[in-house]
Amino acid sequence: MSVVLLCDDLLFGSKVTATGRAHAIPVLVARTPTAAVAKATEAVCVIVDLHLNGLDLPALLADLRSVRPVKVIGFGSHVDVETLKAARRAGCDVVMPKSQFTAELETKLAEWAAG
Repeated sequence: MSVVLLCDDLLFGSKVTATGRAHAIPVLVARTPTAAVAKATEAVCVIVDLHLNGLDLPALLADLRSVRPVKVIGFGSHVDVETLKAARRAGCDVVMPKSQFTAELETKLAEWAAG
């Protein structure tokens, strides 16, 4: 099964997709919430950049979970504690600062892709 990455940062997206390729995990990149929901039909996990411009996280989570039960991983700035807390309240399964996400990506991606 694949993983969807909702992120509009091309360089960061490349890092995540390269990590996926190294572990034979397809990473489908979506630049908009609508695209992420469309691609979620093929995924077990959706990784969300919590600082995506215009993101309505509660609506995204509802839309994703109406398509299929997916694990949602949210990452954002460590200094924006309120956004991280709001993501937990909204229903993300895992929420972490971007630095932690980057540090753990190599080991956690296979776990998240397993569902």
